[in-house]
Amino acid sequence: MSDNTGPKDCSEEPFWKRKSLDHMTSEEWEALCDGCGRCCLQKYKNAKTGKTAYTYVSCYLLDIRTCRCKSYVKRHYLVKGCQVLTPDTAVQFRWLPKTCAYRLVAEGADLHWWHPLVSGDPGTVHQAGMSVRNWAVPEDMIHPDDVEYFIMTASGFPNLP
Repeated sequence: MSDNTGPKDCSEEPFWKRKSLDHMTSEEWEALCDGCGRCCLQKYKNAKTGKTAYTYVSCYLLDIRTCRCKSYVKRHYLVKGCQVLTPDTAVQFRWLPKTCAYRLVAEGADLHWWHPLVSGDPGTVHQAGMSVRNWAVPEDMIHPDDVEYFIMTASGFPNLP
């Protein structure tokens, strides 16, 4: 009979705790996305302070009901400035929300309770109020000159960088 009080076999740990971003399979990499849609919000970077200001305006490809890209495979070709997230850029993109799983894993932190990989339910990110579901405004619904009127205040969204 085996004793279950000994140290855990590290293979029992979830992949995001035992692998670095650059050692994940493509399936594991994709599974890290919690589906919040925050990275698809338009942002402004203050040239003087370097701080990023988020807006309520989302990329036109973001389905604000599902918080998923309508053309994920072609997004980098269809949207000028759509950033490619890689293990290297997950550390460099300081505009990623502090709750972003890619950023958390890159920084050695654990995922939040509401992340689908932790909760086992893709809906918890929305139930916890961490997604842009149903409140982001698609960019094709407003005039490009009006985006600045949609800048969030510091209290507009939790856990922004």
